[in-house]
Amino acid sequence: MNETTAQNGPAAPAVAKPPQKRRVSLALQGGGTHGAFTWGVLERLLEDDRLEVDGLSGTSAGAINGAMMVQGLLEGGPAEAIAALDRFWRSIAGKLAISPLRATPMEKLVWGHDLTWSVAYRTFDTLSRVLSPYQINPFPYNYNPLRDALVDSIDFDRLRMEAKAPKLFVSATSVRTGKPRVFTRKELTVDALLASACLPQVFKAVEIDGEPYWDGGYLGNPALWPLYDQGGPPDIVLIQLNPTVREETPTSASDIVNRLNEITFNGSLMAEIRAIDFVQRLLDTGRLEQPRYRRLFLHLIEDEDRMRKFKLSTKFNGDWDFLCMLKEYGREAAGAWLDQHFDKLGRESSVDIRARFL
Repeated sequence: MNETTAQNGPAAPAVAKPPQKRRVSLALQGGGTHGAFTWGVLERLLEDDRLEVDGLSGTSAGAINGAMMVQGLLEGGPAEAIAALDRFWRSIAGKLAISPLRATPMEKLVWGHDLTWSVAYRTFDTLSRVLSPYQINPFPYNYNPLRDALVDSIDFDRLRMEAKAPKLFVSATSVRTGKPRVFTRKELTVDALLASACLPQVFKAVEIDGEPYWDGGYLGNPALWPLYDQGGPPDIVLIQLNPTVREETPTSASDIVNRLNEITFNGSLMAEIRAIDFVQRLLDTGRLEQPRYRRLFLHLIEDEDRMRKFKLSTKFNGDWDFLCMLKEYGREAAGAWLDQHFDKLGRESSVDIRARFL
């Protein structure tokens, strides 16, 4: 024992420092009630205390999931964010349980979660091809079951004013100019979220400051550029709902419409990913210099094998058992991604961009 130890007593045991959290940005696709898959992904990610979410960019259901997550984080951290998402999806299931689009018990027995051949959905689909929402839902009525659910679930004043919260970006499409509009968290209102989820065949355009907006998925599903343009972390985790690949050629009218919908709502995302890949390759060859141009790492959480089995009509299906099944699919996909790719954060992309998107 040396003299210092004798005078001061035994040295304090070394205490391991907690591991540094990995900061990521999340990009959340839209897809109607298929957004319950994203609910499951977010729940699983929130349970992992190794992660810290710096910002979220979302469209339609992705934007709503993102807003609910940020709202919960403000109220009480990850545990409250999980609870907030759960409350919202239960609320949506309750409202859609009385929707005219719900299948009858016999139809559910025959076709399961697919509404394609249900009488209610066929009637709705036919009417939407002949009449616009301005005729079906005339002024001054413009009923949207989402509005009440969002107003009841989100404190928009707090969401806009709170300084210490993840960044949030919500995409919509300007009907007048055909350009994307990205609302920041400080600009977020219930109308901005409704605009992001406004399918023009179903709802009237949502007017904000005199400008009409439709679903953001046409030009950004979701928009990735706000996540890196605002100086966020290099890791962007995309949660994808719309399948990119279908081996079979659709032949029925409903399947053709479904595939067109998937291609349309993936188009802007694929174009942006191609641009990101181009910049990364220029960085690799030394033709561009950092920090003016940033190194980005792209990650993907999806389950195309399961999600491609669902028809377009299922994006309107709000049955609680269907939503819970999608949520579990999301949890499993997120868990698999964490197990296989967590250590790649901050080092490399965990998805082969060129093979997947080019």
